[in-house]
Amino acid sequence: MGKRSPGAMELAGAVMEIHTHQRRPILRSTFKGLLLLSVLLISISYLFVYKDRLSDYLQSNTSLKQTNPIYRAPLPLEHPNRTFLQHHRAFPRNYHFILDDTDVCRSNTPFLVLVVPVAPGNRKARDAIRKTWGTETLVQGELIQTVFLLGLPSRGNITELQEHVSMENLQYHDLIQSDFIDSYNNLTIKTMVIMDWLATQCPKVSYAMKIDSDMFLNVENLVRMLKSPGIPKELYLTGMLARNPPVIRDRSSKWYVPMETYPDPHYPTYTLGMGYLFSIDLTSRFVEVSKSIEPINIEDAYIGMCMKKLGLSLTQPPDPNQFGRLFHVYNRCTFSKIITYILGSSEQLVTFWTDLKKPGPPC
Repeated sequence: MGKRSPGAMELAGAVMEIHTHQRRPILRSTFKGLLLLSVLLISISYLFVYKDRLSDYLQSNTSLKQTNPIYRAPLPLEHPNRTFLQHHRAFPRNYHFILDDTDVCRSNTPFLVLVVPVAPGNRKARDAIRKTWGTETLVQGELIQTVFLLGLPSRGNITELQEHVSMENLQYHDLIQSDFIDSYNNLTIKTMVIMDWLATQCPKVSYAMKIDSDMFLNVENLVRMLKSPGIPKELYLTGMLARNPPVIRDRSSKWYVPMETYPDPHYPTYTLGMGYLFSIDLTSRFVEVSKSIEPINIEDAYIGMCMKKLGLSLTQPPDPNQFGRLFHVYNRCTFSKIITYILGSSEQLVTFWTDLKKPGPPC
């Protein structure tokens, strides 16, 4: 990766300190050799770690194992349950959960599970959600539960950040972490891991929602919509629909997809990834069909591709205006009627939520 691991730098410093206190040439040469050999070996190990998505790092992180009894190290590459040779990289069972002790779907059966994909280091966003719409656990008589889905940290002080994630989970027990590298280009993997977790851990819930961490969510309106007449209980996917949008071929765009990866000029209709809702029966179907669909890094378009491959249609929400994009000016009356809005910061989420929930009619 071009950087030494913390262990490499500590070892190098220790060897250099010993070296400066030795006077004999033979010892000086010996320690020089040990230094070069150690740095070389650790650098090679570091590259291997990232090749296997930090599995060796996690297995050797004894402090993480001691502070989190639920920690489970990823399977080694040679393990018979590894499926790299059988399936492409977006197939979620190529990856394995290393934090997953949430009580969601285990001691109860929620009506709706909200899953928030979020970067490991974005504690601020998680705390804002825990103070706002994540507190909505019983709405119109229905149990609602929220969890956060993380991959492995890919930058900064990885060991320290992973320990912070582990300690946070010990406090809240609402983090689910898998052993893929958490990055923008891996959002499709992240989404498919969400589908796999829901399919295996929450098969009896009615609905689930994938919702980004920068979103305002009006849970009352969401549940009201789901309980309205005519809402399907099976094969249901809804949200803000993008109808056959063009594929971006501009190499400077972060949404660029090359012709060789996806040759069609348009995507099938899909729901915008900021927040979409689906019946739980779709999750296992998405996991299975992902074996046969070439992955792209546009995760919401990929879900649309899965729907097309399954021969299924998306459903327009009863009131499409409830799934909003960016708001222009905060208005309490407007926010009392919508389901989602994209926000600019976690501070906005707390401020707007507090104002919406204050006593008195919003309009």
